[in-house]
Amino acid sequence: MKTRDRIIQAALALFNESGEPNITTNHIAAHLGISPGNLYYHFRNKEEIIHSIFDEYAQDLRIRFQPQAEATVTADNLLGYLDSVFMLMWRYRFFYANLPDILRRDPELQQKYLAAQESLHSNIMAMMKSFRASGLLDLDDAELLSLANILKLVASSWICYQTTQAAGAKITKAVIYQGVLQMLSIVRPLTTEKGRTQVQALELHYCEQVARNE
Repeated sequence: MKTRDRIIQAALALFNESGEPNITTNHIAAHLGISPGNLYYHFRNKEEIIHSIFDEYAQDLRIRFQPQAEATVTADNLLGYLDSVFMLMWRYRFFYANLPDILRRDPELQQKYLAAQESLHSNIMAMMKSFRASGLLDLDDAELLSLANILKLVASSWICYQTTQAAGAKITKAVIYQGVLQMLSIVRPLTTEKGRTQVQALELHYCEQVARNE
């Protein structure tokens, strides 16, 4: 692996483990066993590293949240979608935990974030319409929009919310699976009978994941 990529991966791991505000470029260099000068050859500062991590995050968003063709949504599609939600929340948990602070100090990154969210919103709406076409939801366009916005809100704020619930709260896989279950609990009352059966099966699956990771 190239040194630049090693720096990005090490920074991501350290940010996730200790929190982005607590990690400096010196910590990253020491973790990798390289000199600070070697790190600065690839990145001028920590903000450039965060930008590179965000670029990976945006790419994951584009790849993992492509809408399904109408009337072809299956239980496996739904499981894959929710697993993608989990993966993003877990892999980039430092970003979700510190999102307001990170964006507030970096206007350029905020513009990148808004562009990624606009693309994500379009894909989520297309997914919602696919779910409706497959008979899982019976909602009009305005109701689908409201549901999509609520799900985005839960996914983007769940980790930050959890960090406020106890001093020194640690974000584990179980905590993120609980966030997925929270999203399912919002969707379930809005589903058709066919959709409710599939949502209940997914809830059982993710309850098992919570138990395994506690």
